[in-house]
Amino acid sequence: MTDDLPDLPAAMDLRASDADRERVSEQLRDALAEGRLDMEEFEERLDATYKARTYGELAPITRDLPGAGTVAPPAVVPPSSISLVKGPAEGASWPERIVGGEGSSTWGVAVMSGFERKGRWTVPKRFDCFAFMGGGELDLRDAYFAEREVTINCVAIMGGISVVVPPGVEVVVRGIGIMGGFDHSADYEPGEPGAPRVVVTGFAFMGGVEVERKVPKAERQREKEARRRERLERRQARRELHASRRDHMHDLHDAHRDAMEQARDAMRSERERRRRGER
Repeated sequence: MTDDLPDLPAAMDLRASDADRERVSEQLRDALAEGRLDMEEFEERLDATYKARTYGELAPITRDLPGAGTVAPPAVVPPSSISLVKGPAEGASWPERIVGGEGSSTWGVAVMSGFERKGRWTVPKRFDCFAFMGGGELDLRDAYFAEREVTINCVAIMGGISVVVPPGVEVVVRGIGIMGGFDHSADYEPGEPGAPRVVVTGFAFMGGVEVERKVPKAERQREKEARRRERLERRQARRELHASRRDHMHDLHDAHRDAMEQARDAMRSERERRRRGER
């Protein structure tokens, strides 16, 4: 039984991923909001989180905080907010996201209402959607794809349909609009090698179909945390600069005081020498 368990010291030496650091930073933010950490402690731990390279460096940061669980067996991993056993990456590569099959959803309808498909869903080879005096949203940023090329057929009558794709996906828009329109702004960016190809077709009458590119939420959160860390680093640099200036001013003051004392001592010595000469 014990032979099947991963070696803990070896696991502690594994390199941590951005997703691991993101989970730890999220737990730190929750602890700050709950009053378990003050701002100074939060900044120190957040800085340590982004400097951590291995699980051994990352695990102690949240060891005294409740909250997030771990996907690894409790007998193997000490209680912390991260897993010491590598799992699937947060963002799979393009070939890994083309999984085949029928798709988890093949159509969507909104009649004076709405529909949405988002998160970890599988886009079929052809997805048909219809919106009448309503709206729909298809978010493909975290989606998998049944085929290398998928078609999204949109019919919008006095309604709207939004298709959100991540950067790197090739987009082709072929819809027809009458007193409405199809947005072609997202189909000018070339796709990355191995990325899916999304063809948006259909018809819009007094309505519209919008195709836009957005970065995934996890990446946007990482960018936000990176900007936050930059602000913290700049703030720390300013503190160190101010401290250095204060130390320099103190040194100048001490040097000036020493010089004045030496001058006074010299004057006293000169006066004493003169008095002895007069006598």
